Amino acid sequence: MELRSILNLLSDGEFHSGSDLGRTLGVSRTAVWKALGQLEELRLPLESVKGRGYRLLRPLDLLCGKSIQSYMAAQAVENISIEVLLSTDSTNTHLLEKQLEGNLYESCLAEYQTAGKGRRGRKWVSPFARNIYLSIAFNLDGGAEALSGLSLVVGLSVVKTLASLGVSGVELKWPNDVWLSGRKLAGILVELHGEATTSWRVVVGLGLNVDMKPEDAEVIEQAWSALSEVSDIGRNELAGNLLSGLYCDLERFKLGGFKDFLSDWNKFDALAGKVVEINSGAIVGIARGVDLSGALLLEVDGALSAVNAGEVSVRLG
Repeated sequence: MELRSILNLLSDGEFHSGSDLGRTLGVSRTAVWKALGQLEELRLPLESVKGRGYRLLRPLDLLCGKSIQSYMAAQAVENISIEVLLSTDSTNTHLLEKQLEGNLYESCLAEYQTAGKGRRGRKWVSPFARNIYLSIAFNLDGGAEALSGLSLVVGLSVVKTLASLGVSGVELKWPNDVWLSGRKLAGILVELHGEATTSWRVVVGLGLNVDMKPEDAEVIEQAWSALSEVSDIGRNELAGNLLSGLYCDLERFKLGGFKDFLSDWNKFDALAGKVVEINSGAIVGIARGVDLSGALLLEVDGALSAVNAGEVSVRLG
């Protein structure tokens, strides 16, 4: 019996007896009991009450490939494969280990990550079925210059998608974060395989907090937010719209690079005009937007300089 089958039944948060679960799934109560024991590995709190059965303490909005596709534009459905995993170490790692052929995109979503990745080796907190853990892989021709501004385009795509779904107050914090009300809502991680002079296999990872609770985030050391604070959109609808937006924007990026996105970026720039710190205070200046390659423009003592996205972290001063 697949664990997903019993999760689908328990996802409503209501009580289900062991015998009812077994009857519906066509398995013995012993098999049900063993499956329920696996929920502990996923850190899903399960309540057991004699005479009533079992229930999850919090209902689940589970991902489904077909449901995600129902919210996607036709072109995106045709060009993006979707794989939904119950658990994996990292959606980025999962796609990096696979071979991608042709010009199609391959996406992977997971309910739970045991070793989710953030920038600079940080761990991405990944409670089960609470957020979006999504990676998309594609081939990109060209040398290192072909990658300039890619993570900014992905962040911009996320913000535009959220805005189209009625979410306001979302901004971009250069280079890889999406903010909601001044707190981190989402992060982006770009990983590469390939030859620096010819072509790349690109995997873009997105972690977006949807219904994260304080008890899920005790180890997070920065201010964070969750989409549930301002929207009740379901995760399948959100994932479908995100994939459609990414497909359109990545195709556009392949043709023209970051320069075609610059004016849109400026509309959502959370740092523009603010005093910022580079590398925890090694450099302090005023953020003046980004250049045509996506590098941060920093004003220090009246002079502008470009800061490469791959070398720095930025904090409000």
